[in-house]
Amino acid sequence: MAFTRINNKMVSAQIVPGQRVLSQRGSMLGYTGEVTFRPNLMGGQGGVMSMIGRRVANEDTPLMTVEGHGTVMFGHGGHHVHVIDLAGDTLYVEADRLLAFEGSLQQSTMFMGQQGGLMGVVRGQVTGQGLFTTQLSGKGAVAVMAHGGVVELPVSPGLPVHVDPQAYVAHRGQVTNKLSSALGWRDMIGRGSGEAFQLELSGQGMVYVQASEVKL
Repeated sequence: MAFTRINNKMVSAQIVPGQRVLSQRGSMLGYTGEVTFRPNLMGGQGGVMSMIGRRVANEDTPLMTVEGHGTVMFGHGGHHVHVIDLAGDTLYVEADRLLAFEGSLQQSTMFMGQQGGLMGVVRGQVTGQGLFTTQLSGKGAVAVMAHGGVVELPVSPGLPVHVDPQAYVAHRGQVTNKLSSALGWRDMIGRGSGEAFQLELSGQGMVYVQASEVKL
């Protein structure tokens, strides 16, 4: 199973018995065949802590489990959709930018502070981005949403990538993130864009950036 691009704002998935797709609630645009939708109260494989994490971060984005036999179309809010294929590696996605993913992937929730330390917390509080990121591992496809489209920027040793925190969508590979400030604390009050903050991603991997600072 994989996602098929219909246009830049819609994808479809072939649902077959024994396989499932998890999607953001409200993202189903239409379907054919015998398909069922039910709330995923445990947040995939993330369990209760995944749900708590989302609520603490004010990111209550319930998932739906899609099963049966048929074709389902997904999209949300007219946002651009970008499909990422995983081949055994791990993807970290901002929770509110996750549209749908194959049920073969293992899901958990990562506190951004694990990689960014205290500044990971500051990032969430000041920039308006979430403190919790969905972690997806294994083999399968992931559909993410973005405002204005997505660009993939490679991260190489010695060549870190700096991203506006509000433009960050996801990253994969052996990548760590660190929030840095270009302004003093007094200057940062009321500012959440990249002019005040820069998210530095270093290591080896890929970072996905949306074309706008607009929060989804």
